Amino acid sequence: MVVKPVTLLVQRETGAEDLPLPSYATAGAAGLDLLAAVDSDVLLQPGERKLISTGIRVAIPEGFEGQIRPRSGLALNHGIGMVNAPGTIDSDYRGVIRIILINLGDQPFTVRRGDRIAQLIIAPVAQASIVETASLPETGRNDGGFGHTGVNRDS
Repeated sequence: MVVKPVTLLVQRETGAEDLPLPSYATAGAAGLDLLAAVDSDVLLQPGERKLISTGIRVAIPEGFEGQIRPRSGLALNHGIGMVNAPGTIDSDYRGVIRIILINLGDQPFTVRRGDRIAQLIIAPVAQASIVETASLPETGRNDGGFGHTGVNRDS
């Protein structure tokens, strides 16, 4: 399957002109790195969450969404995550992209200007047509949820 390239329009906020635009770190990367556009260092204490600006606005094409995801290295090495992961940027949103970071670790963490703090993935979406019904089709799972399949293969 050949995937058509998507054009993402990016506008820098005043004061973020010195920061690189979002980019893919490798040829096979799924996510564009988003950078912290903080004016000065931001200290995140354990258990604390803060809203961090990326200094950019985007125009996501209709039929797509932007998924904001945490960075695995920050999570593993420092316990830094996102409260609402993954976050969604709708195609009609034109505001500044801001990331809600949380420190789930046991040590303070400093966010510095230009730090890679999240990833932006551009993904296709479909809008559903809603049809009310008196019953749903049966499945092998039906209403089984929250651990109903067990912890290991033999459960």
